[in-house]
Amino acid sequence: MSDLLEQDRIDADSADSSLYTEEGHLKPELPRIVAEAIENGDQSDVIDLTAPLHASELADLLEALEPGQRIRLVELAGDEFDLSSLTEVDEAIRLEIAKSLPVRRLAEAMRSLDSDDAVYILEDLEKKDQGKILAHLPVDERLLIKRALGYPEESAGRRMQTDFIAVPPFWKIGQTIDYMREDENLPDRFYEIFVVSPKYELLGTVQLDKLLRTGRSASIKDIMEESVHPIDANMDQEEAARIFQQYDLLSAAVIDEGRRLVGVITIDDIVDVIDQEADEDIKRLGGVGDEELSDSVLEITRSRFTWLLVNLCTAILASVIIGMFDATIQQMVALAVLMPIVASMGGNAGTQTMTVAVRALATRDIDAYNTGRIIRREVLVGLLNGSAFAFLIGLAAGFWYANLDLGLIIAFAMVFNMLCAALAGILIPIVLQKLHVDPAVASSVFVTTVTDVVGFFAFLGAAAWWFQIG
Repeated sequence: MSDLLEQDRIDADSADSSLYTEEGHLKPELPRIVAEAIENGDQSDVIDLTAPLHASELADLLEALEPGQRIRLVELAGDEFDLSSLTEVDEAIRLEIAKSLPVRRLAEAMRSLDSDDAVYILEDLEKKDQGKILAHLPVDERLLIKRALGYPEESAGRRMQTDFIAVPPFWKIGQTIDYMREDENLPDRFYEIFVVSPKYELLGTVQLDKLLRTGRSASIKDIMEESVHPIDANMDQEEAARIFQQYDLLSAAVIDEGRRLVGVITIDDIVDVIDQEADEDIKRLGGVGDEELSDSVLEITRSRFTWLLVNLCTAILASVIIGMFDATIQQMVALAVLMPIVASMGGNAGTQTMTVAVRALATRDIDAYNTGRIIRREVLVGLLNGSAFAFLIGLAAGFWYANLDLGLIIAFAMVFNMLCAALAGILIPIVLQKLHVDPAVASSVFVTTVTDVVGFFAFLGAAAWWFQIG
């Protein structure tokens, strides 16, 4: 075991990647030997193996272990277990471990964690469990965490840290530097100090580099920046991330309704928010909700069932359209062979347009000034792609069945369906956004319905009309 420990142990502050494969996956050796130490109840080996790990590495290890092994690892590691790793794991694993820990142990951990990490862990617990943990905290810390928990889910108030440095504008530079050197309760890391009024209203900020380059006799007011782009505590975290991106911020003040300073959001929190929001959008496009890899079979089944039921209804609608033309299909069996091609191509084209539209809406790249131009562009793309594939499939079908009429029919249906797919792919997300419905959640099923129904109707309807006049 000593050889493996020597190979895999890393300093918690280093960027050593020896624990990971070239693809970024955790190497199997560490989970295997930790699992063996857990099975043997060897506390010293468990601590030796896990204590040097960074919180994110410990989180990867937890996710690699079996559920029972995770709880046992936390028990064996005791006070050496880094509870900040719970902010890096799936919600199901976080709840599983948090519920297994004694209330007093969790309360002690809350005091050692950054306030935003403490809130992140507590917010998933039930209200009564939150109350039990908060009851063990000092009054000042309890009030700060309760205030953060009082803000809406996925808001800036939930993601902010309540530890920051605030000074009045009349302080001298030397006085401010001395204060930061002597006060032991300052944040571990900070990029700027905030300037506040006697009522704690935000007046401005001072960057640390500017503070250190200014003489001690100057006042804070002289070097204060008033354009600070503060973030409302009730603002959605995705909107807060957009402000960081637009103004290239490293940190930002969080204010309440009265412009009083209540916290600070830093870039590391925003990186997590961006990752979380992108993950949610991708899952919603697939109709899988908020499911996690660690969720149980029943939880995943319930999560996916609703949208599968909606898809079943839309599939039935498409089948009804096909049933309307059963006599036409009996006249030419080739129609049944070829019609999935039309629907499939339309569905893929619609999905491509919808994906671009949903992402552009999420990043605010589509607005009142360019909506018309983007719609025209997508229609033209649909028309050109439809024409190109209509020529290919029309030629193939005509030669395949030695029937020029059939080639013309499917060519017309291909152009028409891909044009409608482009329109649906761009218009449906925009309309849903206007109706205050998340386009990432609902666009997929509507676009699929349009392309299936229009594709079958256009192809079979054109065939029925052609046979009638023929």
